[in-house]
Amino acid sequence: MLDAVCRVEGQAEKTYSVFNFQRLSEQEIEALRQQLYCPVCDGKAYFRKASRDGKAACFGSRYHQPDCPEFNPSASRKQEEQDALEVKLQLLESDALKIDFSMPTRRKTSPTKAKAQTEAETKLKPEIKPTDAEKDSSVESPKGSYLAQAEAKGEPKDDSSAESPDEPKIATQGLQKLLHSLLRGSDLADSDLWIYTDDKYRWRAKNLFVNFADAEPNERHAPRMYWGTISHADKAMLWLNPADCKDVGIPIEEVKEALCKRFDIQDREDLEGAGIILFGKCFWNRDKTRKIIKLWNKDLSRLHLVKADD
Repeated sequence: MLDAVCRVEGQAEKTYSVFNFQRLSEQEIEALRQQLYCPVCDGKAYFRKASRDGKAACFGSRYHQPDCPEFNPSASRKQEEQDALEVKLQLLESDALKIDFSMPTRRKTSPTKAKAQTEAETKLKPEIKPTDAEKDSSVESPKGSYLAQAEAKGEPKDDSSAESPDEPKIATQGLQKLLHSLLRGSDLADSDLWIYTDDKYRWRAKNLFVNFADAEPNERHAPRMYWGTISHADKAMLWLNPADCKDVGIPIEEVKEALCKRFDIQDREDLEGAGIILFGKCFWNRDKTRKIIKLWNKDLSRLHLVKADD
């Protein structure tokens, strides 16, 4: 996109060309970058500065309407559509879905580099205690659950060839395709389907998946799967700012090194317009002026990020 509409409350709407927008002061860009929209379909847009590797500054959007002339789907965008379709079929055909946080993702990374990233993440990965996800009325205990029944019978959980007509069908999916599905506007976030975050805890999908714009702190800091797109990171890349709202921040200082290695983040421009999903808790800052969404137990396996140009 070479142009974007900027809307600031109390001011007249203004259309910027990418050439004029990048000439603004850094303070002006930071103030306006979360107010950008596609001039054709009105989808939420982002601004990405020129990068060190020679990529020009540009506007972009992950929320174009399919018939928008500004929407030029790349091979990766077409793959997102296929992923969204796969998840849609799982919603229609399954009795429940289990999230496999260890499921491999498609990456544009050499095998050697991928191995090094995996080893680095393993060293930093904390031990996860199943009891961390309890104390939430939207979560049901495993008593009588599909997974518990399957385990008690000693039967496979997700093998359609072994299922009888009376056995529930449990699908399995990783974060990458779930994120693509949500970004493509699927019904996942509104579904009544049971979603298992492990063998013990299950949630209704509509209670589990929360867009950043709808994030609300709760007294018990019960976790959710928060998702959306990133507007930008701060200069030190210690905080991520979602594009869908202005009062939410995601601290990443404690996992910054591992996160940058895993998703090949070289500088803050790589994060602009990226899609992200993470299992975390939402709470107020001390002054109750900003909502903080923190990754659960610093476990990077429970976060997935896809850069805008991937």
